[in-house]
Amino acid sequence: MLNTIARGVLVAALALGGTTAITATPVEAAAKSYKNCTALNKVYKHGVGKKGAKDKVRGKTKRVTNFKVSNALYKANKKMDRDKDGIACEKR
Repeated sequence: MLNTIARGVLVAALALGGTTAITATPVEAAAKSYKNCTALNKVYKHGVGKKGAKDKVRGKTKRVTNFKVSNALYKANKKMDRDKDGIACEKR
């Protein structure tokens, strides 16, 4: 259904002769795979997690909750989720 709507918008823009720019967010365009956590944390300070992920912690340590939520980014960097909690490169 969303594809049908997107096609309709594109056809309408072309029919009107306008040069309407249709842009996607950087995450939607292509989720970047980072070399390591240092590189990922330069862009996403507290890591990247999938929707609904909760940080695993031990003892009285506080959970990281301010990570970037993006299923596409997480999937591209899943290899860096050492504790398999759904958050890659989590950092306080």
